[in-house]
Amino acid sequence: MNDASTSLNGIARQLVNHGLVSADIAIAATEEAAIKKLPFITALMSNSEVDPKLVAQHISVDFGLPLFDLECIQAGTLPVEYFKDELLSTQNAVPIAKRGSRLFVAISDPTNSEALDKYKFASGLSVEAVVVEEHKLAELRTRALEGQNALTDGMDEGFDLEAENAVKDDEEEDDSGVDETPVVKFVNKVLLDAINRGASDIHVEPYEKIFRIRFRVDGVLQEVTHPPLEMANRITARIKVMSRMDISERRIPQDGRIKLKISKTKAIDFRVNTCPTLFGEKTVLRILDPSSAQLGIDALGYEPEQKRLYMDALANPYGMILVTGPTGSGKTVSLYTGLNILNEPGTNISTAEDPAEINLAGINQVNVNAKAGLTFAEALKSFLRQDPDVIMVGEIRDLETASIAVKAAQTGHLVLSTLHTNDAPQTLSRLINMGVPPFNIATAVSLIIAQRLGRRLCTACKVPEDELPHELLLQEGFKEEQLDNITMFKAVGCKKCNAGYKGRVGIYQVMKISEAIGKIIMAGGNAIEIAQQAKDENIPDLRESALNKVAEGVMSLEEANRVTKD
Repeated sequence: MNDASTSLNGIARQLVNHGLVSADIAIAATEEAAIKKLPFITALMSNSEVDPKLVAQHISVDFGLPLFDLECIQAGTLPVEYFKDELLSTQNAVPIAKRGSRLFVAISDPTNSEALDKYKFASGLSVEAVVVEEHKLAELRTRALEGQNALTDGMDEGFDLEAENAVKDDEEEDDSGVDETPVVKFVNKVLLDAINRGASDIHVEPYEKIFRIRFRVDGVLQEVTHPPLEMANRITARIKVMSRMDISERRIPQDGRIKLKISKTKAIDFRVNTCPTLFGEKTVLRILDPSSAQLGIDALGYEPEQKRLYMDALANPYGMILVTGPTGSGKTVSLYTGLNILNEPGTNISTAEDPAEINLAGINQVNVNAKAGLTFAEALKSFLRQDPDVIMVGEIRDLETASIAVKAAQTGHLVLSTLHTNDAPQTLSRLINMGVPPFNIATAVSLIIAQRLGRRLCTACKVPEDELPHELLLQEGFKEEQLDNITMFKAVGCKKCNAGYKGRVGIYQVMKISEAIGKIIMAGGNAIEIAQQAKDENIPDLRESALNKVAEGVMSLEEANRVTKD
């Protein structure tokens, strides 16, 4: 701090001491505020080097006041009856909510007691300050002065954010304060933002000194906001209320579900899980869009030969199709795409899942419940007594489930299921290690699909990659014949995408159980031997499939390396 900065006081001095603004900028803003008769914060924000979000966060903590994002405001909820033109035009403050006898006033500088006093006198209510970012406050003031029509511009009026299974406001009253309008609006805004950005998961995470929210977009987690730490319990409680969880229980994990109506014709499901951590409950919401099951097999990224093998296996009246890969690799969408193809009036389809992620009309879906004794194995036994044609098991986890599924596949039923293995050959070894006899595996399993999801290059901004050395490309795994006419692309980034990527595409290893592979299984062969036979039969592994996507210009080499590392 230079000598001149010692004359600073109040907010200006605090911001300089915490390194949020330089002394020179603070001094200049103080002088400008005095000359133009502006609030200090208003003058400070005219400098583009100042981060309004960080300033608002500091002021919120320093004054012990709640911090609110005005983008969460819905026009219909604003207390317009307390908008006074003479106050809006002279005071840098706007009423944003009324609850009982309290009027909440958005303000960027809490030392502006004159504005709070005037709104208190004009409304006859108790006034409470809510800290907001200066530039957002200025936009709201402008719209308020221009009238009600301007207030609705840019608002999300087309979205009817209503959790169908949430309790009503009068049922929400508790010590956590989850009924407070700003918290409700904030949670709705987070859910809506996640849907609009195409996120697959929302992570709500409390730590010792920060509270953050992250979205998983195109398979990669991104930080989106840092609400005040003191709001962590209220936000978590609101999500738990919407999910029909016990908000008084914070010691054990809980599962719930939200069905959120975003319009009269569309609803999005969220699978919600809470887990107690050192500094509070971490909440993860998985976004389940039923429309993903309606994409069709052509949208999933199968190569023509891979698609043919999958369709042929689905056309068989019996046998087992296994889809394998880590969590989040798109196994559920692949399975449901197959079920959607099979879903006809003449076919009886039953599924056992933990839990059912996508609801499809015409399919009998069962949620397993281990506590009640309804395991995958018990559900399968029940299905076999209900004249099934197609059975889907969410996951084969133990020998009993595997044995029943294999027997069903051998006795005239088509069985679809998943396993958590790295590739197709390892899936067969896993079943053997579970204790399933090799002969049963060789005769029951007809197709194995191993898969990953990679980020798809944005078609609007991708550019050709600089030419890489021939030898390097061969080391990466490209074939000699691929290098003759290959043009690789790299991610750039634009307003239409996320850092050069938009959407995801599947990478697959589709392995049919041939006679030769069946003999290896029955002879007690291991995954390495099965993988070598698959290679001899020209079945592309995951790495080859990823490089094919690179050669087609769908994926960058960098992304292929991220998804299919050796």
